[in-house]
Amino acid sequence: MTTTGNSHLTTDRPVLRTDDAFLAEPVMEETTRHNAYRHVLAVTRISLGFVFLWAFVDKLFALGFHTGYDDKGVLDRFGDAAWIHGGSPTEGFLKFGATGPFKGFYNSIAGTSFADWGFMLGLLGIGTALILGIGIRFAATAGTVLLVMMWSVVLPVENNPIIDDHLIYAMVLIVLALTAAGRTFGFGRRWEQLPIVQKYGFLK
Repeated sequence: MTTTGNSHLTTDRPVLRTDDAFLAEPVMEETTRHNAYRHVLAVTRISLGFVFLWAFVDKLFALGFHTGYDDKGVLDRFGDAAWIHGGSPTEGFLKFGATGPFKGFYNSIAGTSFADWGFMLGLLGIGTALILGIGIRFAATAGTVLLVMMWSVVLPVENNPIIDDHLIYAMVLIVLALTAAGRTFGFGRRWEQLPIVQKYGFLK
């Protein structure tokens, strides 16, 4: 029998270590339900990480799934639109796709080195962090900012007055950051033990 906190709270089942508890729903024991959503969130984290990482690869090589547009807005699969061939991963979307109140701003940065490098490094870093389960808080913050910016490029959104997949992904990122999802099927636990991560909590 284990006593927890107040003397009148007792349980005959194993007590879950504090560092295993999810912030969104603290639990005192590893229940079947808790085990299930740990694994579901881990799979969700890896899947969303692949979304970011695949976007990086697609734009790097212009594979044509969602990128590879030349300066005339024409799909140019495996051609000069690939970033490795000198193409811009942001010009097509920001120059030809931007609509709404921020159109002028996004047109002005379309194809610039700042936009291209920032966007590509963001996709690579966020995707890698999510797949490995490290730096989830930092990745979730950066990913949310990136996704909200992408949402604001095309306003109003096509299929809904306000909500689209970018905002849904952003909310999923926030959930992943709040639930320590990097500890299951990832290196989150080892990452959190690093001295620099323990010192700066936002790196978790």
